[in-house]
Amino acid sequence: MTSSRNIVILTGAGISAESGLATFRAEDGLWEEHRVEDVATPEAFARDPVLVQRFYDMRRSAVLAAQPNAAHRALARLDREWPGDLLIVTQNIDDLHERAGATRVLHMHGEALSAWCMACDARHPWREPLGDNPPCPACGMAALRPDIVWFGEMPYQMERILAAVTRADLFVSIGTSGAVYPAAGFVQAATEARAGTLELNLDRSLGSRLFDETRLGPASALVPAWVEELLAD
Repeated sequence: MTSSRNIVILTGAGISAESGLATFRAEDGLWEEHRVEDVATPEAFARDPVLVQRFYDMRRSAVLAAQPNAAHRALARLDREWPGDLLIVTQNIDDLHERAGATRVLHMHGEALSAWCMACDARHPWREPLGDNPPCPACGMAALRPDIVWFGEMPYQMERILAAVTRADLFVSIGTSGAVYPAAGFVQAATEARAGTLELNLDRSLGSRLFDETRLGPASALVPAWVEELLAD
């Protein structure tokens, strides 16, 4: 880590769990008491848009009520103070990185506080419910959906992410299971590009064996300690 200049950080649900936001899928295979197939696919939205909109209205409310924790604040500090290239790629749809003060953030799975118009392709900051089919501020059509990448859809800005990973000196994964592709493949891409790799996680992930080093514990403890170590070096 002491020779690192360019850093890519991948964050997952584990970093926001300590802020009270539910992780992606519980042990029983349900996501906040819903099957993923019922609320997180284009087919689900086509079949039952009312259910899907209601589900994401609840998630939007949960995001608005949550607050950044020590891990988010530590990464925001790193963003402010790190002199080299830095990109925080998050799988999370909350805005806790930004509210903590980070600016070099990319949401590969979309954002809960954004709405996407299927009629005119415009995206809008959005904090209100979508369940009552409000009109698009740009075109006036009632064709808004959550600006979320669902199963079967391509994550956002993959070319930029992969370019950053292959240029990085250090790739760090924080609070992610390592089970969902394409994000699960980033550590292998970083290794092939001869970057150092570090995992910070509550438990060992499916991809732990691929990292140079794994540190286990809550993100709110591990991330501030790692940032302090990195900036001191």
